Formats: sequence, C-alpha cells, structure tokens
Amino acid sequence: MLAYSSIAHTGYILVGMIAAPRADAGFAPVVMYLASYTIMNLGAFAVLSILSGRGDTGLNLHDLSGLAKKSPWLAFAMAVFLFSMAGVPPTAGFAAKYYLLYSAVQAKEVWLVVLAVLCSAIAVYYYLRVLVYMYMRDPQGEPREANLTPALGAFAVAMMVTMTLQIGILPSKMMAVTKRIVAKL
Repeated sequence: MLAYSSIAHTGYILVGMIAAPRADAGFAPVVMYLASYTIMNLGAFAVLSILSGRGDTGLNLHDLSGLAKKSPWLAFAMAVFLFSMAGVPPTAGFAAKYYLLYSAVQAKEVWLVVLAVLCSAIAVYYYLRVLVYMYMRDPQGEPREANLTPALGAFAVAMMVTMTLQIGILPSKMMAVTKRIVAKL
C-alpha cells in the first residue's frame, strides 16, 4: 500500500512543479512537500521494520490487526504517519498539501487542485482502513517476541512523529526554511 501511495504523492509533487513558475512561493512548497513526505514515509517504514523484526516474511494488513493492544506506541506512531499521508491536520502532510495546492491555485491551475483533492479523498479510505485494523480488530496469530522495540528504532520513530507533528503545527517555520533553501539554489 505504501508503494502505491508513493505514486499518488508523486502526483502532488508534479502539481507543485507545474504551479511553481507562476506561484508566489516558487518551488518552496515542492521542497516542503518532499521533506514532509520523506519524514512521514521513513517513519511509516520504520514502524513496519520494527514490527517485522529480523525474520521479515513481509507484513500484510492482517499482521497489523490489534496493534493498538499489542504495542500502543507503534500504533499511535503509525496512525500519525497515516493521517499525515492522508493530509489530516495538524500533520506535516496537511501543511505541505495546503501550501502545494495553494500555489497551484495562485498559478490558476484550479482543475489540478480539484483533481488532487479528489485523489486525496479516495486515498483517505485506504489509510483509514489500516487504522481500523490497528485499533478495531483483535490481534491475530501468535504474539511476536519483538514487543520490545529496539532503542534506536524507538528513537527514530519518536523523532519522525515529533517532526511530522511539529511541521503540521508550525508550518510557517518550515515554509520559511524551504524558501531560504530554494533562494540559495
């Protein structure tokens, strides 16, 4: 699912690339979106890596069943990343999509904005489906021994959750940083 999700996120980036030459912020929303997407995606993959453990046989949706009961912290972290990918406030994904789509409106590419919002609405179903499995289903299979999250993995996930929420709560700071970065290029 995360692989297919990246195709949709690439589409949002393309919307920003089309709008950038005619928008006030230029390419800064694209850079902000890339940074936000990288953070939330790395966080989601970190959670899945921790869950799969050393004997990675590939996780599927049923492996996430009841995760909130088995590992509330990992379920919360994954929920933050999924909400961010869906573009729900107050996450980095929402802030980044907002700035990106606002630049497209400035560039008078309203039809692209409508299409992107419709695609986001469809994607929400798939992200919420994972949340239903994590929070509203009972755990399946044998409990894994990997209930103890490795310290480095827990730290990485905590940092990604913090950054995802910080960008979502204070997006203007991130936009200011990306404008400075783009101006130097």
